[in-house]
Amino acid sequence: MHELVQDYYGNTLQSSADLKTSACCDADAVPAWLKPLLARIHPEVLSRYYGCGLVCPPALDGCRVLDLGCGSGRDVYALAQLVGPRGAVVGVDMTPAQLAVARQHQDHHRDAFGHAESNVRFLEGYIERLGELDLAPDSFDVIVSNCVVNLSPDKAAVLAGVFRLLKEGGEFYFSDVYADRRVPAAVRDDPVLYGECLGGALYWNDFLRLARAAGFADPRLVTSRPLEITDPALAARAGGIAFHSATWRLFKHPALESACEDYGQAVIYRGTIAEHPWQFVLDTHHAMDAGRIFPVCGNTWQMLAGSRLAPHFEFIGNFDRHFGIFPGCGTSSPFAEADPAAAADGACC
Repeated sequence: MHELVQDYYGNTLQSSADLKTSACCDADAVPAWLKPLLARIHPEVLSRYYGCGLVCPPALDGCRVLDLGCGSGRDVYALAQLVGPRGAVVGVDMTPAQLAVARQHQDHHRDAFGHAESNVRFLEGYIERLGELDLAPDSFDVIVSNCVVNLSPDKAAVLAGVFRLLKEGGEFYFSDVYADRRVPAAVRDDPVLYGECLGGALYWNDFLRLARAAGFADPRLVTSRPLEITDPALAARAGGIAFHSATWRLFKHPALESACEDYGQAVIYRGTIAEHPWQFVLDTHHAMDAGRIFPVCGNTWQMLAGSRLAPHFEFIGNFDRHFGIFPGCGTSSPFAEADPAAAADGACC
């Protein structure tokens, strides 16, 4: 599969116009704050972008960031502006043709960003073998990836490598393609479907199992959208599987629990992240208005308090008292049906 992907992205695709599906193409509206950053990126780099989401999480100033499957470097160069001269971004990719484009324009971007020295570095390698690269364990604040994990033949190894490289409190913030069922061999082995990020897509529930097994106890979904296979012949070969692009954030924190537990805690977003003055969105269930008390479970508390996001929040409460499962988290007591108060009127027992 490595050879297939290298050929598809190094030779078959010459620009994003050559794609046959909407999987490896970001259909989300570019937020206003990101447009000036993209405007400073070289046109050749932009033309060879094959991502499926936006992997620029907030509050990156001064951070060390790793981009897995960086391709020609669009996201690396966007992130380089967000981390600033005090931060650094490393891009890893296995396709020499893509890395050649990224490296060719390194000096151009240093000058365009007004940096005295380049704050980016590109490494050739496989994202399943991060331990073989010049990357120290526990050294990155954030790791990102844009529509690349699905292309890996060993996704468990990717997640294990990410966990190893993240600092405690660090975050894996990435977009990828997921299926509503396990992808059969006929789809998985189709070279075009695989190259278009569909053949290697994980069934979403298998992804959650892999993430938790790697040490990420509480994966959080940030955004998702359905994908369209615009080529009719390719759609027929996909066999009716529904594919979605989704962005997840996985925090590395030893105190995260396997369920959302209620400790009577709350947070207040200060409104101090420049691009998000009125509201901070952690995931699909946590949109926090600035200045408003927002009740949270213990895991959400830990994610915010133990990461780079902590200075942007006030924290109310502690872990001294436990109140059971957090309301509305989707998990209920197994004894609910045995509670007389929950029984319907007229029940016989």
